[in-house]
Amino acid sequence: MLTKRIIPCLDIKDGRTVKGVNFVDLRDAGDPVELASAYAEQGADELVFLDISATQEQRKTFASLVKDIARHINIPFTVGGGISSVEDVAPLLEAGADKVSINSSAVRNPQLINELSKAFGAQCIVLAIDVRKIDNTWIVHTHGGKNPTDKKLFTWAKEGQDRGAGEILFTSMDHDGTKNGFAIDPLSKLHELLTIPIIASGGAGSMGHFADVFAFAKADAALAASVFHFGEISIPELKEFLKNHNIPVRL
Repeated sequence: MLTKRIIPCLDIKDGRTVKGVNFVDLRDAGDPVELASAYAEQGADELVFLDISATQEQRKTFASLVKDIARHINIPFTVGGGISSVEDVAPLLEAGADKVSINSSAVRNPQLINELSKAFGAQCIVLAIDVRKIDNTWIVHTHGGKNPTDKKLFTWAKEGQDRGAGEILFTSMDHDGTKNGFAIDPLSKLHELLTIPIIASGGAGSMGHFADVFAFAKADAALAASVFHFGEISIPELKEFLKNHNIPVRL
């Protein structure tokens, strides 16, 4: 059986790691290089690094910071933020990233998923989908969650898979930073709908929440930020807890 992955997320703004609630009220969470190094040592399975203001500020992700982080870790590493073309990806992979995450640019130009998958392989392409529930429908949002779109979660996720995305990073904006648990229902439906791995994001507040998202939503990986950044949950203790709940993890 494939082991479930634990993935700390480093949201970067102005070169610092930040964390908010429902995508707003950001507070400083530390130096991204130091955090990345610490998480690798603690047994994180992967890292995700999102330059959260790159799209809004219409600039590219900082390749130099990617290179600095990559020098300090020995685990797979996904980078996102401001990626809008095939040409944007190669410098990030050369800097040390293993995968890239696309979000707003893919909504704007879905053909980008096809182009990136063809150029670099599906295993390299993570389609990030930020959603909020509006009138009982999970609506896709872009630009760091600021702009609602006409896309609905399940049809967009299926289209992303069909176009060549190798993984879906699902974030419920309604759950983000609340520490009330992951969005189990939509994650369960995504599991039934898709054949590619799903990373659950938004809402982790306890070790039980991680167990629930693996046991009930069948997520392949769980991503969290503040509970790791501020020392509320340690990765070694979390993995031991999951193992004791019969959830396969890499110790």
